[in-house]
Amino acid sequence: MTALSILNLIAPTGMVVSGEILYEGEDVLKKNKRDLRMFRGNKISMVFQEPMTSLNPVFTVGNQIDEVIKIHLRLSSKEAKERTIELLKLVNMPLPEQRYSEYPHQLSGGMRQRVMIAMALSCNPALLICDEPTTALDVTVQAQVLKLINKLKRQMNMSIMLITHDLAVISEIADRVIVMYAGQIVEEAKERDIFNKSLHPYTEALLKSIPSFSKNTDQLYMIKGMVPNLLQKHEGCLFSPRCDYAGRKCFEDKPPLTNHGDSRVRCHKYLEGWEGCG
Repeated sequence: MTALSILNLIAPTGMVVSGEILYEGEDVLKKNKRDLRMFRGNKISMVFQEPMTSLNPVFTVGNQIDEVIKIHLRLSSKEAKERTIELLKLVNMPLPEQRYSEYPHQLSGGMRQRVMIAMALSCNPALLICDEPTTALDVTVQAQVLKLINKLKRQMNMSIMLITHDLAVISEIADRVIVMYAGQIVEEAKERDIFNKSLHPYTEALLKSIPSFSKNTDQLYMIKGMVPNLLQKHEGCLFSPRCDYAGRKCFEDKPPLTNHGDSRVRCHKYLEGWEGCG
């Protein structure tokens, strides 16, 4: 939802009710449809979550990438084809000239994800949003896709916003991490700080939930309770019913997102007047 909001792609049943989405000083939410069409792809591109269904099954791979290039870069059909094949080579697609004329159903999951990445890179965006880019891929292909994303980040000098629930992927890719719970940022820190000295109880609980061969235990750690229903009104911290450290204040007042060294955290533990667990 955050990624779709950044590109102003929220479905008609939803809306951005407050705030701004600023890119180079401009509010994306205030752009008209024509400006948005040129903004998406040229400035920010997105690789969507499911490579199996993100491509149109009735058009060839080449046709779908060509369309993006023609619209944004104003190239001829011949130039667009040459650019598409270059992109397929860039993302390490085997036999790129052959894949250009094939349909999505003729490709493996990993190949389809490479096509999605090539399409997203076609206009040299400054920011690439990757929404769970390794979903539905086997472990070997996941590693290949992550290695490719890392290589492209350096090679094209672009920023990547990676959305994932996989902490191993975060450790492989991220420089800085934002942890979200129930639609709110609860912690923001450098990748090494998230893993070595996490601040928020939710981040701490996530790390404790990772299975470890070194821990001599018969039972995996589990965060108690359930995620709150956001359609209902909630007092206090949204994580407090599941938190091992929650005190009375946590159930009554919503904590602000505050600076803590190089990090930011939304927790009463780091505010004045904290009295510990209730």
